[in-house]
Amino acid sequence: MGDTCTPHHDWFTATLTLCLCIGLVVSYLPQHFRIIQTGTSEGLSPWFLLLGSTSAAAGFLNMITVQHTQIRCCRVVSIASCVESTAGIVQVGLQWAMFSFIFILYMLYFPQHLKYTADEDLPARRTGKAPRVRTQLWGQSVFLANVTVAHFVLSALLTLFLLLASPEPLHAPAPPVPYPTPDPQPALPEALARWALYLGVSSATLAVVQYLPQIATTWHARLVGALSVPMMCVQTPGAVAMVLSIALRPGTNWTSWITYAVAGIMQGSLLAICIAWKLRQRRLHIDDFGGPLEGDPPSTSAPGSQRTYRDAEAGEDVGGEEDEEDVPGLVLGEEEDAGAVRKALESALGEAVAGDVREGALVDTEETPLLPQGQQTGGSGKGKARAGWW
Repeated sequence: MGDTCTPHHDWFTATLTLCLCIGLVVSYLPQHFRIIQTGTSEGLSPWFLLLGSTSAAAGFLNMITVQHTQIRCCRVVSIASCVESTAGIVQVGLQWAMFSFIFILYMLYFPQHLKYTADEDLPARRTGKAPRVRTQLWGQSVFLANVTVAHFVLSALLTLFLLLASPEPLHAPAPPVPYPTPDPQPALPEALARWALYLGVSSATLAVVQYLPQIATTWHARLVGALSVPMMCVQTPGAVAMVLSIALRPGTNWTSWITYAVAGIMQGSLLAICIAWKLRQRRLHIDDFGGPLEGDPPSTSAPGSQRTYRDAEAGEDVGGEEDEEDVPGLVLGEEEDAGAVRKALESALGEAVAGDVREGALVDTEETPLLPQGQQTGGSGKGKARAGWW
């Protein structure tokens, strides 16, 4: 077999990779649980998830390409040596799987009130309501999810084809004696080398722009939303260990670890923005989605919507407004103020009652259908006396 499949034990790299695999799973769990617990993925950018998923997939396939020899050597080495030599592939594969699961949860827990909207331009249905159409954000999310799946399937098939078409590396010529200089990782065939370079560069390029849509979304919303701050607190310093673990592995080059170095820098920037918005939310007494904290007066926004308090810093008093009860059956126009209409109704009702009290009686023909016939307000002096009290 030559020296191609000779086991090379490195306990430091193996231990570091094992710790990183465990840390990857643990670091992503807060984000997964946060979306499930809150029941919404509001605040996440679909472009961020698309770029992150495709970047992680390209990095995963890059590792498979540059370390395909270790995979083939599993046929002739022990299980322990196989696990140790392919741990880097497992590590990068976990990164792709855990991030892609965020995209799945994003689609499953997409806010219902953001999926469809009424289109007033279309003819109304028999019920009199305007037909509902898909919102731009939901349509964009569905399209980007399909693009993510198509990218991974096509890239995986092309990687498999190139690996199967490449020459068998297990029978490399033996090194010269008496001074052998074995190279456990012979140079990749030209086709595989170019494909690995493309995957590495594309993964790094996507990682550079991956966080830009999410940074823009979070910065514009001025809210943390469904983002998990604990996840970023763990992953930002963990990017350094991730880069070190991959760079120390045999057969890897800068195209394999540059992705995670760039991603760590961008994620640190997003973490800094989220911390700043967390402090702002605490000052305004609002939660991550713009609603009032528990114990604070509820907002007067329409049902199904949440007040974002974005204008609070511009002089709006977000905590000093009095709660106003809705008037049952009251229908307001778009330009009518609910508070003004309610005060007008109260004033008119008070004047009407005062007038009845001054007159001292009600119209005799007025009846109360729910009272017995002998207790109608308009039929006796007793009823009139009661009317006088009202």
